[in-house]
Amino acid sequence: MDKIQTYWKESFLELVQLCKIKKDEKIIVLTETISRKINFQLLEAALKQSDLTFTHIDIPTKPYKLEPIIKSTGASNILDGENQFISKLKKSDIIFDLSKEGLMHSKQTKEILSNGTRIMTISDEHPEILSRLKPEKKLKNLVKDAVSKCRNASYMRITSDAGTDLKINMKKTNTVGVWGWTDRPGTLAHWPGGLVVSFPNSSCVNGRLVFQSGDINLTFKKYFDTEVSFDIENDFITKISGNGSDKKLIEKYLNSFGDKNAYATSHVGWGLNNKSRYEALTMYDKSDLNGTELRALSGCFLYSIGANEFANRYTDGHFDLPMMDCTIYLDDEMVVNKGEVI
Repeated sequence: MDKIQTYWKESFLELVQLCKIKKDEKIIVLTETISRKINFQLLEAALKQSDLTFTHIDIPTKPYKLEPIIKSTGASNILDGENQFISKLKKSDIIFDLSKEGLMHSKQTKEILSNGTRIMTISDEHPEILSRLKPEKKLKNLVKDAVSKCRNASYMRITSDAGTDLKINMKKTNTVGVWGWTDRPGTLAHWPGGLVVSFPNSSCVNGRLVFQSGDINLTFKKYFDTEVSFDIENDFITKISGNGSDKKLIEKYLNSFGDKNAYATSHVGWGLNNKSRYEALTMYDKSDLNGTELRALSGCFLYSIGANEFANRYTDGHFDLPMMDCTIYLDDEMVVNKGEVI
């Protein structure tokens, strides 16, 4: 294990302070047996320095009862069948989520949040990455402004010179902003943060996406090498086109789930974090990062397929696919111009 650095500790302390936890609030730190131990140690030190006590729940990691390899889904299975622990989590005020995959899209998350508990997910990243992207107060206003625009829009349209032309009905869409911490009951945030995401309800997404070399597949933790296109009808990918290995990998992986919902739109949005680095996937070993940084990359269009709790769709299949150089409109207002936030 790496030796703990002072600036890593400072970043975790900043996170705890921004969550504005009161002395009498019940805090649970949730881990599993394969959680990143150094991040638990850093969080433990930050909570103690803040004079905050917590309960530690460590759940044995569960194997997935599927043939496909599950990575970077945001839908941890550690609470499956754990009613005793779920009850304890619901009685807490804040959960620091250090599970490997995160609780963002887990089946139990909606129930926990509806009880007023807030969830602070610390992405499974090396602390060097987390400290480079430590929470910043200025991100909150940027994200909240983007959320407001999305909630007031009738539609979102995404285009690109490569041929992307996708339209989303925003009147039936749930939009949330993630700036990297949570201080309000019943909300979930993740660190790193800095993005706006909209979860469309049923039959809201139609059009075509064309992925180019240099776009990103965060499930596979790689940049696209070849062109791939998705035809999307009423939220679902109906056709995957391309001639290279990227198309073959995506097609075979999705097909292996045997689940129609694996092809459905999960969420759409764009990144707002100027500290996120496009080259991140080339600079760290795959075991050192979860890729959340690339989801928040300023100006990227983030298209994701898989679980969407707002449309009552759950599946273990999930892709987060940041696209470069797209233009994004909310009604007639351009909010991103060829990958640059306006």
